[in-house]
Amino acid sequence: MATGTEPPSTDPHSPSGVRGAGRAAIAAPHLRTDRWWLAPAATAAGLLAFIVYSTWRAFANADYYAAPYVSPFYSPCLAQNCRPMHAGPNTDLFGGWWGISPAIIILIFPLGFRLTCYYYRKAYYRGFWASPPACAVAEPHRKYTGETRFPLILQNVHRYFFYAAIVVAGILTYDTVLSFRDEHYAWGHMGLGTLVFLLNITLIWAYTISCHSCRHIVGGKLKHFSRHPVRYRAWQFVGRLNARHMLLAWASLVSVALADFYVYLVASGVFDDPRFF
Repeated sequence: MATGTEPPSTDPHSPSGVRGAGRAAIAAPHLRTDRWWLAPAATAAGLLAFIVYSTWRAFANADYYAAPYVSPFYSPCLAQNCRPMHAGPNTDLFGGWWGISPAIIILIFPLGFRLTCYYYRKAYYRGFWASPPACAVAEPHRKYTGETRFPLILQNVHRYFFYAAIVVAGILTYDTVLSFRDEHYAWGHMGLGTLVFLLNITLIWAYTISCHSCRHIVGGKLKHFSRHPVRYRAWQFVGRLNARHMLLAWASLVSVALADFYVYLVASGVFDDPRFF
């Protein structure tokens, strides 16, 4: 044939996927002439930077509370070795047996939510696993099984991590409200950290409710939108946010790291939190 294709092979050891028999016999690995590798490389670099930073901060177990600010990586603090936080989100749920950083407990839930997020799946599938690295670029793996086998089948728990993310976002909202106090816990004050926390919680909520699972929960099973006008409007709102899910995913990732880093700078004594009133 003109394209050089062959009938499908019955040999179980023969190449499969884009290199398998029955596919176009193109010698070049791809026909793209642009810098297709730039996007997955930038994605991998950005995610790797966040992984390194969050791992360092999670295991540091220090400089995560400077009244009235608590790092979002450590909130809520559920171990006995947490620093006392006046009216803060610290509950001795795990007791004294938990000896390592308390951030490890809570980070499981927001990280699980992001790791199973539809956008982040695309991001790290391309950036780290090259599955595929880019559109019209063949992946290097011999066989693709998708999310039907372990460990990728665990991606299906995304909806449950979404429920946990709602709870975490609610707690971070409480933290933001507490940031309208001064270092002596008196209300009616606002510092630069308050603005950082306000920006972070706004982006956290926008990213969370723009999730595909949220859109499905709000209106995915409706057969007659006219009979459910409130849910229909909510579905439209979530849909508009969902169109910017990628932007919100990156913006909230940066903002949560920024909020943690700000608390670290204040708690470690690099500078005092500037007060507006």
